[in-house]
Amino acid sequence: MGRGTREKPTKLAKKLAKIRAYLGLSQDGLVRALGLTTKLTRNDISKYERGVREPSLSVLLKYARAAKINVEVLIDDDLSLSLSRLAKKANRTSARRKA
Repeated sequence: MGRGTREKPTKLAKKLAKIRAYLGLSQDGLVRALGLTTKLTRNDISKYERGVREPSLSVLLKYARAAKINVEVLIDDDLSLSLSRLAKKANRTSARRKA
């Protein structure tokens, strides 16, 4: 392991924001959905979505599992986030909330 700076994904922040939006969750709601109420705050989610901070690997894994995608999609800038599956889930979630 070298001491140089590592290459960082440039599209990660935007992908994380899209996941939360398509899941139909607030930043606080996402913290609860990920089961991280004792470890994260809505401020942390905001920093992730603005690209100020990067989530830990375990948090990225939770995002990926919540969205039912491979974590590789999040960290590889060459892979695009397929929103069609997420949009369907968000529509089901909001329909359940209205019922």
